[in-house]
Amino acid sequence: MRAGLHEDVGRAWGTIIRAGTSCANATVRPAFEPIATVRVERYAGHIMTNLQALGYSNLLPEAGAVEPPCLSLYQPTHRHYPHTQQNVIRFRNLVRALETSLREKYATKDVRALLEPFHRLADDSAFWIHQRDGLAVLATSAIFRLYRLQRPVPELAIVADTFHTKPLLRILQSADLFHVLALSGAQMRLFEGNRDSVDEVEIGDAVPTTIGDVTGDREPKPSDVAVTVSAGASGGAAIYQGGGEQDKARADTERFFRAVDDAVLRHYSRPSGLPLILAALPQHHATFRRISRNPGLIDEGISINPDVLTLETLRERAWQAVEPNYLGRLAALREEFRAGQPKDLASDDLERVAEAAVMGRVGTLIIESEREVPGRIDAATGRVALAELAQPDVDDTLDDLAEMVLNAGGRVVVVPAARMPSTTGVAAIYRF
Repeated sequence: MRAGLHEDVGRAWGTIIRAGTSCANATVRPAFEPIATVRVERYAGHIMTNLQALGYSNLLPEAGAVEPPCLSLYQPTHRHYPHTQQNVIRFRNLVRALETSLREKYATKDVRALLEPFHRLADDSAFWIHQRDGLAVLATSAIFRLYRLQRPVPELAIVADTFHTKPLLRILQSADLFHVLALSGAQMRLFEGNRDSVDEVEIGDAVPTTIGDVTGDREPKPSDVAVTVSAGASGGAAIYQGGGEQDKARADTERFFRAVDDAVLRHYSRPSGLPLILAALPQHHATFRRISRNPGLIDEGISINPDVLTLETLRERAWQAVEPNYLGRLAALREEFRAGQPKDLASDDLERVAEAAVMGRVGTLIIESEREVPGRIDAATGRVALAELAQPDVDDTLDDLAEMVLNAGGRVVVVPAARMPSTTGVAAIYRF
């Protein structure tokens, strides 16, 4: 059953729990355990998190089966007053839509229990003060998860036997996502962004954020923060000036950088596959790049103290650094697609791609970001039956395709229409 309030909210990006997973088979992580590198907070005894681009598989639930109904709520949100006042109003409207759907099948007392955490959230004025660009809620009688999003999502309120996770899929698979590592000799911060926005990541306890986390010295000394360097006579390796204190400071800084590099790689870069942009003073660029083992660290960086940059300036500088990398990756995908077409190793025909996806042939699926093709895909044959999106159990076939490819171990890349190698909204590169 679906009750939706729709409006044009700009880009709709789209998963969290495995899309299409039956609630009866879905599972939940132990309460308040961090989900990979996502910071988890308590909210009314439930789990609240900021969705980071961790990769599809890292957001699968674990342990402890739950039962339907599965409630999925999505809405765009505003960051700034006075538009923030609309956030809770929209939320209450969507909760009423959930209630209408629930009452068609469930007893009043069950409906009241399912919606109680939604009502508590609506009444929490402090929660609504600080929002991003979108909000998602996935809930059953056993779980209640909030996800704050960097991009707007369409308003949806859905009650079904499965979680509706499609609107989040395109957030995770968008090709323009990146991380920024803001680094000094004494502390680090991590940001996640795209061409439109950037936000600081709430770092988990497993990642050192200050030099004291590594050395055990909780109060940084002046020598931890500034180390004087000058170029060698030939312009080669840097020559460090100073005696024993500065030697220790230099060693501690390198130790801190190694710990940061390892933690960011293990907890962020490797799970997400995102490019990493370094924002730091030039001398810290030299040191960090020498010791880094992160294959996602791109050559282009931001050579300035990141603490002096506003978020908007950081976004602009980061996008300037990552855009050539972004365009290069898309150009390579287009070329691979075009080279594969004459050999039957690529296709932009929806039905043929669906058939190939069922067989596990699709290695890379490229989807147009704002295109929808309503219908159903037969999971056994790949046959596509087009239909109206307003009909029950009808969804976007492009999103269904993406789920099939991801579940088979392929990758999905979501790009704007201008960057697509085809005009059909889909382009697939086959494994065989």
